Amino acid sequence: MTEAVTPPPPADPFAPDPEPGPDPAGPKSGITAADVRDAAAVTLLVGVAGVLLGLLWVWLAPRVQYVSNGEAVFLRDTESEARIGSDGTFFLLSLGLGALSALAVFLWRRGGGVPLVIGLAVGSVFAALVGWRLGLWLGPSRDLVAAAKAAGKGVPFDAPLQLLAHGALLAWAAAAVAVHLALTALWGPRDPAPEPWIPGAQPPAPPGPAA
Repeated sequence: MTEAVTPPPPADPFAPDPEPGPDPAGPKSGITAADVRDAAAVTLLVGVAGVLLGLLWVWLAPRVQYVSNGEAVFLRDTESEARIGSDGTFFLLSLGLGALSALAVFLWRRGGGVPLVIGLAVGSVFAALVGWRLGLWLGPSRDLVAAAKAAGKGVPFDAPLQLLAHGALLAWAAAAVAVHLALTALWGPRDPAPEPWIPGAQPPAPPGPAA
């Protein structure tokens, strides 16, 4: 004798979607202490790299020269574009160092994350400030009277470094964040694609206890 089998009722197309079962892998965690620690390390290391910006700026920036007639100090060449060149040098160096710092951070932590990007941005701003102030300190003396007396009448001497376009202080941070986001979008880890949902299908049952 065969046992009669009752076929299951047809699926109701108007029934609400079943709620997904618990994730076997457990709930996904947000920002961890390790993420904050890595972000702090990035902020510190990138900020210290501002010393390199200051050294390169002093070395590569074009010089503005003054000359004294014994009573006043004048620009040696009134048509010189050295002042603009000084800003441009700082800006280009900041862009290059920003791209390099973003590449280094990406190679160190490919996963990225919001704390890492924030640490990179804050460290970049601090690095630009460090490079700016260090360049002013290491550059020619800011005391024009003393410099003119030391040079002598009619002898040209270097003017102190100046950063007229203060917006260049954000160039490092802008380049670092943009390059890091681009690298993450192109070669960063990808989220797994969700499984396709079939209307009327039941969610998979959670694994039972081992026999």
